[in-house]
Order: sequence, then structure tokens, then C-alpha cells
Amino acid sequence: MKPNIPRIVLFTGDGKGKTTAALGMVMRAVGHDLKSFIVQFIKAAGETGELSACRHLPGVEIVQAGLGFLPDNKTNPAFAAHQQAAQEGLKKTTAAIASGNYELVVMDEICLAVTKCLLPEDSVIEAIKKAGGEMVIVMTGRQAPAGLISLADTVTEMTMIKHGYVAGWPSQKGVEF
Repeated sequence: MKPNIPRIVLFTGDGKGKTTAALGMVMRAVGHDLKSFIVQFIKAAGETGELSACRHLPGVEIVQAGLGFLPDNKTNPAFAAHQQAAQEGLKKTTAAIASGNYELVVMDEICLAVTKCLLPEDSVIEAIKKAGGEMVIVMTGRQAPAGLISLADTVTEMTMIKHGYVAGWPSQKGVEF
């Protein structure tokens, strides 16, 4: 018998494919007429393939709640703006979860947002605990913190064996964005 708690899936690791795996779950949800809400923490590039594609998918809403590449350290004056953007993203995510309007909620790059101190881990866990038993929560990002790993029922680590970027391939439309 299924427990009355949300299904929580986490994709982490230094390898490529975390966001892609989460978006694959969105595609499955669309195929079953389930509604999805996606918040991309940290990311800010306005014209990515996933943003464009999601705008055409019925029942899918996607929001970017980031300012792009993070400053190297927390003392950088721009760091506070990144924290504020992440907090706004978490508010939108919490509202989407609490609304009950979505069967799937994706928190893209949430792991790195917590690890890099943009958001407190306990605030993220509190938001997730508002989800009903029929909802699926998907989290992605490098360096998943222990609390999020513990909360998830399914955790997959993407391991980089090699990456085209190291071999000199620039970011490519349709592959990296």
C-alpha cells in the first residue's frame, strides 16, 4: 500500500543529465495529462531549449528563479541578490505545492542552491513537507546535501566519466541549453 506522503526523487552528481532526467519525468506527466510546475533555481538564461519546449506543453509551467552564475564567495555584493532570487523561487514553489494544482513539482538546481547557502535546507524541507500524498517532487543539482538525500525515496547520482566541455566543446544548443 502506498504511503500518504509525496514521492520524492533526487538527481545529483557531477555528471550531465540531472535536469534532462527531471524534464523526462515532466514529459511522462504530460503524457498522462498531469500538471507540472518547474522552478529553475540559479539558472537565468532566457532562451534555453527547455524553456521554449515547456511553453508548448499543456499543463506545464516553468519559472526561472535565478540570476545565473554565482559569485565566487558570499562576501561578493552580488551574492545577496542571488539569495533573494532563490528565496522568491522557493516562495513560488511553496505556493505551487500548497495549491494542489500540480501533480509534479520540479525544483531544478535546488541542491546547489542549498549547498551554496542561497537557501537554508530546513526551509526547502519544510516546503516539500506541504506536498500531499499524490504529488511527486523532483529535485536536481550537484552536491546534494544530506538532509535532501535523506528526505528522498529515490536518489540517482550522475557520474561524469568524461565531458565534451573538457575536450574543448563549447556549450551547444540542444545539448547544454
